[in-house]
Amino acid sequence: MIGRRPHAVVAAFAVAALTYGCGPKSVRTDPGAQVLVVLLPDQDTGNVGKVVVSNAAGQTELSTAYSSTRVTTSRVKPPAKTLKEDDVKKRFGEVLATLPPAPLHFTLYFRFDSEELTDESRKIVQDVLQSVKAQPVPDVIVIGHTDTTGSQTSNFELGMRRANAVRTLLIDAGLSASAIDARSHGELELLVPTSNDVFEPKNRRVEITVR
Repeated sequence: MIGRRPHAVVAAFAVAALTYGCGPKSVRTDPGAQVLVVLLPDQDTGNVGKVVVSNAAGQTELSTAYSSTRVTTSRVKPPAKTLKEDDVKKRFGEVLATLPPAPLHFTLYFRFDSEELTDESRKIVQDVLQSVKAQPVPDVIVIGHTDTTGSQTSNFELGMRRANAVRTLLIDAGLSASAIDARSHGELELLVPTSNDVFEPKNRRVEITVR
């Protein structure tokens, strides 16, 4: 599976602050500061989080796309209004272009009690490798997971073997070993919640995050 997950970025400037978010976030201004805060939807999913803007007079919560508030004095509670999407893009286009891209996320699935990829995951390995290699300076986290069959100790070890198997694939594809952090969560973070000793193919996976 190849995809992106929501991410949150706050960019602060002399006269404006833009926030993408799954929130909630807080923005506190200095007395006398003149700051425009605009809440933007996530670049990939369109999800909108929440931001709270406060000063000495009170606080204002922004929770809808392109909602904004201008803080002009510490003696007045920040008022809220909604801006037009085109106006936001026109005003902040250059700033938005400088924000870092969202992290890339990939999931590869494994056969039962094995470090061998499933047939479906094996088919997309090259696509994953190319996407990771295309990043200018990739910083990669590889986390191995298991289902709940077996003991926690053995599953932690299996998750680590799976993570290292993917790490080896990335290194063989040309990535620097120092850029890849391999970890195991074993059965502790199930994609599909189950009770103990349950066979669940979607929990037998490695998750790759590229920042």
